[in-house]
Amino acid sequence: MSPAGAPQGRGAGAAAGINALEGYLLWQAETSRAAERARRFTDTLPWLTTAQREEVERAYAEDHLGHAEAALRAFAERCEQLRSEYRAVYRRLRRRLVAGYALVAGVLAAVGALVTTVR
Repeated sequence: MSPAGAPQGRGAGAAAGINALEGYLLWQAETSRAAERARRFTDTLPWLTTAQREEVERAYAEDHLGHAEAALRAFAERCEQLRSEYRAVYRRLRRRLVAGYALVAGVLAAVGALVTTVR
């Protein structure tokens, strides 16, 4: 993995394919859940005709999937925001650490030079 969290090399295509397949399967499961919830909802409305029942189920499932998609998009956007924030924090910490090491190395070099000149 690269520091950014993305796979590199030949495995990148396989990882992307697996991620796409996982996303597809998760969305299919969500679609099935939406259809099942729609069926349960229309079961509480026994006076509907078959055509009305199908239309209500379609609209209910479509509405459910719309909300699910919006929630997933918001979640993905927040993940990207957090990733950017964490990257920025990591870069600042890394710069501080390198500066600290450089300072310690400079101090040790100065002390070493001072010790050799005193002898």
